[in-house]
Amino acid sequence: MSASQIPPATAVPGDDVPTLLVKIFGKDRPGLTAGLFDTLAAYSVDVVDIEQVVTRGRITLCALVTAPSPAQGAIGSSEGDLRATVHSWAESLNLQAEIISGRGDNRPRGTGRSHVTVLGHPLTAESAAAIAAAITSTGGNIDRIFRLAKYPVTAVEFAVSGAATEALRSVLAPEAAQLGVDVAVVAAGLQRRAQRLVVMDVDSTLIQDEVIELFAAHAGCEAEVAEVTTAAMRGELDFEQSLHARVELLGGLDASVVEAVRKEVRLTPGARTLVRTLKRLGYQVGVVSGGFTQVTDALKEELGLDFASANTLEIVDGKLTGRVTGAIVDRAGKARLLREFAQQAGVPLSQTVAIGDGANDLDMLNAAGLGVAFNAKPVVREAAHTAVNVPFLDTVLYLLGITRDEVEAADTHE
Repeated sequence: MSASQIPPATAVPGDDVPTLLVKIFGKDRPGLTAGLFDTLAAYSVDVVDIEQVVTRGRITLCALVTAPSPAQGAIGSSEGDLRATVHSWAESLNLQAEIISGRGDNRPRGTGRSHVTVLGHPLTAESAAAIAAAITSTGGNIDRIFRLAKYPVTAVEFAVSGAATEALRSVLAPEAAQLGVDVAVVAAGLQRRAQRLVVMDVDSTLIQDEVIELFAAHAGCEAEVAEVTTAAMRGELDFEQSLHARVELLGGLDASVVEAVRKEVRLTPGARTLVRTLKRLGYQVGVVSGGFTQVTDALKEELGLDFASANTLEIVDGKLTGRVTGAIVDRAGKARLLREFAQQAGVPLSQTVAIGDGANDLDMLNAAGLGVAFNAKPVVREAAHTAVNVPFLDTVLYLLGITRDEVEAADTHE
């Protein structure tokens, strides 16, 4: 059919066209949606909008339709007849029906659209009320709310229009901190699901440990190394200088310690689920680390990662020399590697996600299309696009609009 043959649309009425909002409430069962529209079909109405929600086995089904326009002399096809028929059908199924007359379609949404994802463990009514009020204070309107997940955290998403994304973020971030919940605000649009490369920090992000501290435990210098590490992660020390100082303390360790450390590494809860789900959905996944290739290479193989880059401990004659070889992966290096990975993956930076917790992740988080501070230091939380402060790495999926049901469905079809 050519464009000239396509009939004009009649299902999107102007503001002056009479419409009916048909609302059905009651116990859900198979066939209700088909039954309602079979009932409405007898009146030759056009469907303008549909929305259906099922909560704990109770259905709320809304249909916005054009009001019936009976042909001259037709009997039994008026708005009154439609109302009587719908009510009779609903009563026969022990449902409630409400029909509201009006004109035109739903009111247009305001300019500026965002997704506000709220993560709570638990999510209290007080928190939900405060977040909703804060959205309203920016001039935003909540168009829709739905649940993304019920575990390991409760995750709900507000579709908001009428407020700029940055304005929402600036108001909601301090509110969330005070309430003890996580709130992520991202602009609505196709780019959200189009983000096809995820790059993570390793220490205290993909894994629970600081790898250099695991090595230090074998060298008996944990306290010295931990002190330098903490200062570096706070941004108080130059990373490269602190790295050399810490690695020097490992000089003389037998190379067999590498395998021992690999066995001690603990993945962050949800790490496997995050990587597995992203891979099944067609994402490419990489890691960049200020730690060591002796560990990240093993993680790449274990998790099936696409990219991995880190510093390399020098080993000579079966001993750690206390030095690293090659270019240092520092704050600037992580951002550079993100760009390199994106180029190799054929993904623009706007479609990348970076996840990290320390000051040396900041350049990478800011360079990515979406930068996520994961259980991060305050300076990182304040600078990143969004922050997650629950100990489950797979909650990052919800920021991409991926629901727990989708994760479980992927697992079922493995």
